[in-house]
Amino acid sequence: MDMLGMLKSKNPSLRLCDVFGDEFRRYGRVLELGDISALAETLDQTPMPEHGNSYCACDPALMSLSLTDTVCRSVYGGMPVQAGYCNGFGHTLNAEEYHRCSEVNFTTTGLVLLLALPEDIEGRELSCDRVAGFMLPPMTPVEIYPRVLHFAPCSISDGGFKCLVILSEGTNLALDGVDSSLPGEDGLLWARNKWLLCHPDSPQAAEGAFVGISGENIILQY
Repeated sequence: MDMLGMLKSKNPSLRLCDVFGDEFRRYGRVLELGDISALAETLDQTPMPEHGNSYCACDPALMSLSLTDTVCRSVYGGMPVQAGYCNGFGHTLNAEEYHRCSEVNFTTTGLVLLLALPEDIEGRELSCDRVAGFMLPPMTPVEIYPRVLHFAPCSISDGGFKCLVILSEGTNLALDGVDSSLPGEDGLLWARNKWLLCHPDSPQAAEGAFVGISGENIILQY
């Protein structure tokens, strides 16, 4: 059984697809970036945390790659970008965020992205049964479209995951203040260019983020 088939068998309540299928077209697209060997080598050298996940918004080695310049031009129209990584061992939904820009992801390990569409939000609530999992195989760069909900990737093995994250420059930097009691989208704004909904059982809820995900928290089994 292939990896996607195995994941489907262990997660029967989660809609699982791969990024090459028609289902992904509403969420993003697979990118053709030419030779990605230098990117893979550089991402492989980024550190893994001892446990949990770690996020680095801007990594100098990733920023120095010519491929980052290619992505800057072809995906972001020449606007400034930041190239970093999210590495770790997580496999729980916990939260979903969205940006006003695309996000480019790439992995050398394989992983699952838990995604939802803007129209899946009713009012300011997202049901877990609206979330779909997409298998991202190694060596496959993808663009996640603006406003598509996503969060940290999910591991598909005990070795964890390594994931490239390219975003518009300044995304995810701290704001001077956040207030989840504000009405509308203003109550979801958690960092620069980062709107966040979290599950009541999540660490983000304990930190004061807007609780807007209902249903049983998704835990990917592998």
